[in-house]
Amino acid sequence: MRSLLFVPADSEKKLARGLDSGADALILDLEDSVAPDAKPAARAGALAFLRAHAPRAGRPRLIVRVNALETGLTDADLDAVVAGAPDAVMLPKAEGGPSVLHLDAKLTAREAVHGLADGAIAIVPIATETAAALFVGGSYRGASRRLTGLTWGAEDLSVELGSETNRDAAGRFTGPYRLARNLCLAAAAAARVQAIDTVYVDFRNADGLRAEAEEARRDGFTAKMAIHPAQVAVINEVFTPSPERIAEANRVVAAFAAHPGAGVVAIDGVMFDQPHLAKARQVLARAKAAGMA
Repeated sequence: MRSLLFVPADSEKKLARGLDSGADALILDLEDSVAPDAKPAARAGALAFLRAHAPRAGRPRLIVRVNALETGLTDADLDAVVAGAPDAVMLPKAEGGPSVLHLDAKLTAREAVHGLADGAIAIVPIATETAAALFVGGSYRGASRRLTGLTWGAEDLSVELGSETNRDAAGRFTGPYRLARNLCLAAAAAARVQAIDTVYVDFRNADGLRAEAEEARRDGFTAKMAIHPAQVAVINEVFTPSPERIAEANRVVAAFAAHPGAGVVAIDGVMFDQPHLAKARQVLARAKAAGMA
């Protein structure tokens, strides 16, 4: 996945637009973008959408963001949507491995009820939305075989910290939020799952989005969430390896293949070692996933 687009599950119009957006995944939202009184309608809308589109070939991945465990709404969300066999559930306000295990158990019971394979539904936690969450990122490692990615959020964390803003005058995240971002990246790497960057809320600012996405890619994120269909094309472009990077990665892999057992190879006077080979293979895997190689 390169792009994950949030879509309110109570809006048929926005759900339909999401399918045409080019996003690699749609996040059917039952949480922040849905008013409390609209939750039942959103659950019904999510289930109808899943039943209509989950069986289709070539569709984007379908993820449901449920309400946080502490709200008491998660069970009702899962009761409604597991029957539609979403690809994954996004868990907001997660606080480490115990939160994942809690959700894992809930999913296991409901998969059995609906005749789904155990573990069919993956879990993607939002790992930085509470202050406590910042201290437990390392506990995601090995928590559940369902864990497939980690992402982070700044808006709820801003409320909890009491910040006046989470970005400076230039539009960059301030210190506490850059810390949260970096902890998410490290937690994802430790857990060997995909690191997914947070949303860029100024959806009319394509240049700002591109700059933030490029910075995230540089540091190790491999995808970014979006809040508007107009953001998807930029995100997909940034997180798709360029032809130049693919060509360089192929050269590195070929050089090591030509010298089996070598720890270091030289290409045009530049030395490449095993970490370079691992990075090259990562680039080629992302290119293949994007249909580029």
